Amino acid sequence: MPKHLQGDPRRSILAGVKRPSRYIGGEWGSGPVKDVPADLVRICYAFPDVYEVGMSYLGYQILYQLTKELPYADAERVYAPWGDMEAQLRASGTPLWALESRRPISEFDAIGFTLQYELSYTNILNMLDLGGVPLRSKDRGENDPIVLAGGPGALSPEPVAPFIDAFMIGDGEVLVPEALAVLHGLKGRPRAEKLDALSKLEGVYVPLLPPEKPVRRRIVEDPDQAFYHSKMIVPNTGIVHDRVAVQVFKGCTRGCRFCQAGMIDRPLRERSADSVVEQVKELLRYTGWEEVGLLSLATCDWTYLREVLRRFEPILRENQIKLSLPSLRVDAFSVDMAAELEAIRKGGLTFAPEAGTQRLRNVINKGVTDEDIDAALESTFAAGWDRVKLYFMMGLPTETEEDLEGILEICNKAVSIARKHKRRGDVNASLAGFVPKAHTPFQWEAQLDRLALRERGRWVKNKINNRKVSLSYHEPEQTFLEGVFARGDARLAVAIEEAWRRGARFDGWTETFDFNRWAAVFDDLDIDPNHYACRERKLDEKLPWDHIDAGVSKDYLLLERARAIQTLITPDCRDADCNLCGWQGRTSVQRCSRYAN
Repeated sequence: MPKHLQGDPRRSILAGVKRPSRYIGGEWGSGPVKDVPADLVRICYAFPDVYEVGMSYLGYQILYQLTKELPYADAERVYAPWGDMEAQLRASGTPLWALESRRPISEFDAIGFTLQYELSYTNILNMLDLGGVPLRSKDRGENDPIVLAGGPGALSPEPVAPFIDAFMIGDGEVLVPEALAVLHGLKGRPRAEKLDALSKLEGVYVPLLPPEKPVRRRIVEDPDQAFYHSKMIVPNTGIVHDRVAVQVFKGCTRGCRFCQAGMIDRPLRERSADSVVEQVKELLRYTGWEEVGLLSLATCDWTYLREVLRRFEPILRENQIKLSLPSLRVDAFSVDMAAELEAIRKGGLTFAPEAGTQRLRNVINKGVTDEDIDAALESTFAAGWDRVKLYFMMGLPTETEEDLEGILEICNKAVSIARKHKRRGDVNASLAGFVPKAHTPFQWEAQLDRLALRERGRWVKNKINNRKVSLSYHEPEQTFLEGVFARGDARLAVAIEEAWRRGARFDGWTETFDFNRWAAVFDDLDIDPNHYACRERKLDEKLPWDHIDAGVSKDYLLLERARAIQTLITPDCRDADCNLCGWQGRTSVQRCSRYAN
C-alpha cells in the first residue's frame, strides 16, 4: 500500500477491488494540492471512464497543468469507478474522492466533465451520485459544486443539459481560465449569481438560462502563444496510450462530411516546429517516457512534420525513444514517412479508406482515390510490413451492396499485393456503423436501425473467403444508442437517468452494455429511440443544437449535403480557394482570413 495511504480508512475499500492503482493517486507529476490562498477555486476534473482511458486523454493533461499554474485555482482528478469499486463505496457509505487530496468531490467549487462519447453519459450520473452531488442542476444548493462540461458532446448538449450547470463550447485552454476566474471572483456569492455570470462569457451555455442568441464556439487562435504543457502526470499502472503526447495542430482542412471533429474544430491552426521540439524535450526530461506521440486530426498534413522528424532523429536515437504518428493518410507519402519510425516498424500500419468504392468515398468527401489505396498498400508491403489494419464504415448515406462488396475487394487486393512482395499479408478489417453527428453535412440523414446494421455487418463478414482477411464489426446496439444521443434533445435526459437507476454503467464497454435495459426504459417512458436515430430530418426543421454556433454555417452544411448527393468532391482548402464554410472573417487566423475579401 502506498505510503500516502497508510492509516487511511480507505485502505479497506481498496483491498476489496481488483485494480486499486486506479484510485490511489500519488503519481509522478500530480499535485501538490495548494493550501493558499484561502479563496482558491478548487476544480476536480472528472473523466467518465476508467483510469486507464482517462489518463490517456490529452485534454485533461493540458487542463490540469494549466489550472495548476493559475494563481487563483487548483486542480485535482477523479475517474469513473469500475463496478467492484462502486460496490465498495456504496456498501461503506464512502463518497467518491479526488485522487490528490482524497476529499469527496462534493466539496469542490467545481467539477469538470468531458463529453467525449455519448455512451459515457450514465457514468456522469453515477459519479455525481457517488460523490453526493444532486443529479440535476435545478436541485443543487448553495454548497454544491458548479458542474461544468466540455468536449465534442457539448456541441449537442441537450440530452445531458438538465445535469450540467454550464457547458464550455470550444477550446478549454481559452474557456477554463475565464470560467474559473469568474467563480473565483464570486466565491461565497449565491449560486444563481455564479451561473448568471458564467452565462455572460462568450462560449458558455447555461441550460437554466436559455441564451438569447446562439452560443459561439471559442478557439485558441495561435497555439504557439497559448498554454501548452511542459509536465505530464505519469500513471501508476499501464494505460491505453502510455507516452508523451503533444498536439501539433488544431483543426482540419480535409472536409470529410461524416467527421464531426473535422467540421467543428476549425479553422486550421498549426504550431511551429520550434515550439513542438522544445515541448517534447521538456516532457521527455520530466516524465522519462520512452515514446512520443504527435497528435492531431491528420498529423501527416502538418507543414513542419519532415523538419521535426529530422530534428528529433538524434534525440530519439541517443535516448532510445520511439516516435509514433497515430493518424496516417492513405497514400505512399505517409507510408514512406512511417518507414522511418522504429516504433511503427514493429507493428502493422493502419489506414482508413472508410468506404469500399470511389463513388461512396466521393459522397463522404474522403479525398482518397483507388490509386491512393493501391499506392499505400504497395508501399506498405514493399517496405517490409506483414500486416495492415483497415477501417471502414457501413450505413453511410447512399450506400449500396456494391459499396459493401468494394470493402472485400480492397481487403483481397491487400493480400494480393502482399504476396507479390513476398509478405505474409494479414489484413484486419474493422467495420463501424455510421452515426450522423450534429454540425456535419449529414446531420439531417437517417441512421440505419440496429437490425439493418447487423445484417450488413454479417453480410460482409460472411462474404470473406480469404483466410488472410479477418473482419470485425462494431456492436450494432451500441452504434444505435450512440446515434440516439448524438442528435437527441432534453427529453432523453429522463431516459438516461432511468437507465442509470436500473444499473446502466459503462455503456461503451461490451461486457457491461445491456441493450435490453435501454429498450425497456424507452418502452416504459413511451420514448421512440428511432425518432432520434433513424428518422431523416427535414431541411427546415429546428434542430436541438441550433442554439450552439460551432463556427461552420448551416448554409455551408446544406451545400455540402447537396454536393454529397451529387457525388461531388469539395477540395481541401489548404490547396484551393476558401470553401466559405463560415469561419472566414470571424477570426484572425491567417488560413481562414486570407480569402475573406
